[in-house]
Amino acid sequence: MDDTQLLRYSRHVLLDELGIEGQERLLACKMLMVGAGGLGSSAGLFLGSAGVGELVVVDHDTVDATNLQRQIAHNLTRIGQPKAESLQAAIAAINPDVRVVPVTQRADAALLATLVAQADVVLDCTDNFSTRHAINRACVAQRKPLVSGAAIRFDGQLSVYDSRDAAAPCYACVFPETSGVEETRCATMGVFAPLVGIIGTMQAAEALKIASGIGSQLVGRLLMLDGRRMEWTDIRLPRHAACPVCGA
Repeated sequence: MDDTQLLRYSRHVLLDELGIEGQERLLACKMLMVGAGGLGSSAGLFLGSAGVGELVVVDHDTVDATNLQRQIAHNLTRIGQPKAESLQAAIAAINPDVRVVPVTQRADAALLATLVAQADVVLDCTDNFSTRHAINRACVAQRKPLVSGAAIRFDGQLSVYDSRDAAAPCYACVFPETSGVEETRCATMGVFAPLVGIIGTMQAAEALKIASGIGSQLVGRLLMLDGRRMEWTDIRLPRHAACPVCGA
């Protein structure tokens, strides 16, 4: 790090668990974030301000006026702009040293196979099960840690799935594709604005801990937040030997 970076990241350097070595790991890290909406806005801004070396942002959607209630990286002047590019501009305004690579296409299996292979840590900030399962399959195949978050109405959830740990479950162990869970979207069900900030910020925290070498204690655990009562539920997650994605 040069003198400018030492000053910018001085509050990280002061942390015994992080220090100069941990910050240098962040500066050398390449992260992939799928989704630049509510979760991705908060996660992306903190990843950028913390000094992640490269952040690849995948989102095929554009900024809409209805997004601005909760997607804090976007603003009125960028309505109609691709969300990935809008987030790139927002991060650049905070920390121009971070290389943000916007990818304005749908995250299909082929694209994910390429991008996940190049990443050190992956964040799932999407809002639909099919994309979440595609991200999970790519992370299991490439043995990359996945930080997964979700938020709808007043309910949020967060977990880390790390296939490098033989005892850890993958996303499909917890939410099988054949479970028949009904898809819910904030466009029809609504979402409490600060909720996506809470979950997205926590996703950034877990990703930064993994990248800096602090590690994550959320592997094998699912945190669920009831935003009405502001109560957390912590569930232990087993790995399923018969899982079609990560099972032997």
